[in-house]
Amino acid sequence: MQEKYSQFKAMFAITKAGLTATFRSPSAVVFTIGFPLIFILVFGFIGEGGGFSVNVAMDKTSDSTNLLYFAIRNIPVLRFTDKTGNSVKEDLEKGNITAIIKIEKNTADNPAYLIHLKSSEAVSPQNLQTLKSILNSVILSLDTGHSLMAKVDANIEKIPGRVYREIDFILPGQLGFSLLSAGVFGVSFLFFNLRQQLVLKRFFATPVRRSYIVLGEAISRVIFQMIASVVIVCIGRFAFNFTLMHGLITFLEIMFLSFLGLIVFMGYGFIVSNVAKNESSIPPFANLFTFPQFLLSGTFFPITVFPKWLQFFCNLLPLTHFNNAMRDISFEGASLMSTWKDLGVLLIWGVILYAIAIKVFKWE
Repeated sequence: MQEKYSQFKAMFAITKAGLTATFRSPSAVVFTIGFPLIFILVFGFIGEGGGFSVNVAMDKTSDSTNLLYFAIRNIPVLRFTDKTGNSVKEDLEKGNITAIIKIEKNTADNPAYLIHLKSSEAVSPQNLQTLKSILNSVILSLDTGHSLMAKVDANIEKIPGRVYREIDFILPGQLGFSLLSAGVFGVSFLFFNLRQQLVLKRFFATPVRRSYIVLGEAISRVIFQMIASVVIVCIGRFAFNFTLMHGLITFLEIMFLSFLGLIVFMGYGFIVSNVAKNESSIPPFANLFTFPQFLLSGTFFPITVFPKWLQFFCNLLPLTHFNNAMRDISFEGASLMSTWKDLGVLLIWGVILYAIAIKVFKWE
């Protein structure tokens, strides 16, 4: 009796062959693992070396009617944030802001004003001491000779905080960079070449169903990229102490988010592989989707450095929401469910991209 043809065995055979071919491709290994790791190493070492800047915030209840207030606001070495409320508190907890400055009138006659500082345990004591020295120098410059205008309160209020290292920002961005590159460029070139070399057409002539052919090739890319994601996160964790707030649980949530992000990004790869007329036209089509996101999605620096109008467009991009969710999960300890807004935007992008991909997909 003839054995029944197994679609699953055929799909797994395609997956195995695709995975083997991917591992044998130097460009796939370099761009998927090597390139992001270079950025992680560079920024990791930069983060270890540290760098000094005095980022501060002004308490909104400060007395702003005096000369001292304007003098402090105009100190060139102090960089005042425009954030308010919980955003300032979060930056303070991470050590991104050295202190919140509050100026109030003194109930006693001398000095006329008191300067209170609110900081966190994540802030370097040297930074706080430098800030106090700067403020004292301003006070001395305003001294009339009769009495000091103000005094910095020696008792600094401190809130709990955790150090937000460079690696905690850059690694999620580089992981998103790797997933987006693999999902778009990897899939585009893979399926275009399979179609160009008539491999898909030959598959179509076999008993394997179309869906299993596509799934087999897609699964091979997913397995390879998930291995790369594990390598990237592990190196960040063990070499540079990348924050995994809840340990293994956070790691598993990051892997699930990476899987979801990769599936979404692959949708555009399928589109490009079908609309490209030749291999040289793939990079321009792919870069229409990837290049703006590399620059505008918080991959290398926060999107807050951009003007407000541009931030609106940044927040429409899927990689922005992937990066936001990744950082919230890893450093803030957020759960997947609590990042539902970012996940929702990713899923909406996925539906749109795959709807287009299904429309334009062709076997020859």
